[in-house]
Amino acid sequence: MKRKVILVTDGDYFAEKAVEVAAKNICGHVIFKSAGNPSPLTGEAIIRIILESEKNPVIVMVDDSGHSGLGPGEEVLLDIARHPEIDVLGVVAVASNSETEEGAEVTASVTREGKVVNRGVDKHGNPKADNKVYGDTLSILNRLDIPIVIGMGDPGKMNDQDDPAKGAPITTKAFQKILEKSGYSGTESEQDL
Repeated sequence: MKRKVILVTDGDYFAEKAVEVAAKNICGHVIFKSAGNPSPLTGEAIIRIILESEKNPVIVMVDDSGHSGLGPGEEVLLDIARHPEIDVLGVVAVASNSETEEGAEVTASVTREGKVVNRGVDKHGNPKADNKVYGDTLSILNRLDIPIVIGMGDPGKMNDQDDPAKGAPITTKAFQKILEKSGYSGTESEQDL
């Protein structure tokens, strides 16, 4: 059985704390060693950890830390997405300041109020006119065949709307939308490997 993976394009402290809570909310398993700004491990190292994980879905954080072009986070994302034993259910595309980057088209986004919209959002979680999210770890997504990309604002820049103490509702909803749209049920027989 392939490992089911959700990728999050942010790995800083605020994202890590939100992802930790949101993963518990969906009974997922976080690879904490993937957190960092930029991503501290190679794709090969993270893939080894993914394949040893005992539960689906596996949550992996990738981050370029503002690196333009193909940065460390995108390299990790590329390696994971192309691995034959891994099924990427979807990506949570976290918006940042990088409006100069190409941006990634999204399936939908979760606003700072927790509403699901059929367009992009900015780093504060406000809806945009187009269906793109801009960030330094996102341009690679347009070259990959990842079926579901859910946009959201930066967990640390939405005025505590995604506060882990409140249950990290924005990140949780982004994970839930990926599970819903992918058709992954997370039943006990599939979840425990």
